[in-house]
Amino acid sequence: MRWQTLYEGRWIFAILTILAAASWLVTPWLSLLFVALILYTLAFFRDPERVSPADADSVVAAADGVVADVLEIEENEVVKARMKRVGIFLSVFDVHTNRAPVNGRITYREHREGLCLDARSPDCSGKNESMTWAFENPRATLVVKQLTGAIARRIVGWSKVGDELKKGERFGMIRFGSRTEVYLPLDSSVLVKVGDRVVGGLTVIARLP
Repeated sequence: MRWQTLYEGRWIFAILTILAAASWLVTPWLSLLFVALILYTLAFFRDPERVSPADADSVVAAADGVVADVLEIEENEVVKARMKRVGIFLSVFDVHTNRAPVNGRITYREHREGLCLDARSPDCSGKNESMTWAFENPRATLVVKQLTGAIARRIVGWSKVGDELKKGERFGMIRFGSRTEVYLPLDSSVLVKVGDRVVGGLTVIARLP
């Protein structure tokens, strides 16, 4: 378990522990429910160490989950050009730490208020609460967008503009089911398809030209 990630769930752990102790006084069987929820929360905030592929042209998944869509779309916030987008849906059972898709410097970070629609829908990208990041290196500028979902209500950013991150290094997380999108240069080669399961920091989802 990684302390910084577990710290994001401190209030959840505290409330569940109090409820487990209080319910024990009423009936031990009820307290087992809250113990189970504590164990699930520990599993949710797991954050395994991973070693990303070193080759400079590979782009790794920014999150664990299932590829929900792969398409070309106008990116109007950072690059302001047409790009390829790989959308990844994170269920409540996936690791929710977000990782840098490439080596690069963070040149943009912006939070936007919004709705909390179902993160499985591609339409949520323009409507849901989000945090957008840009990772820049001599090869390209990649955009990553963290999006809340119907269950997720909190986006966490650990890095800031100006930070230099290695590929696979953690920059934030989203609490509970959500969506992470990676925007790639148009001439990149996408290596995944809809329905593929990817692992953040490990699965190569594309290669830069």
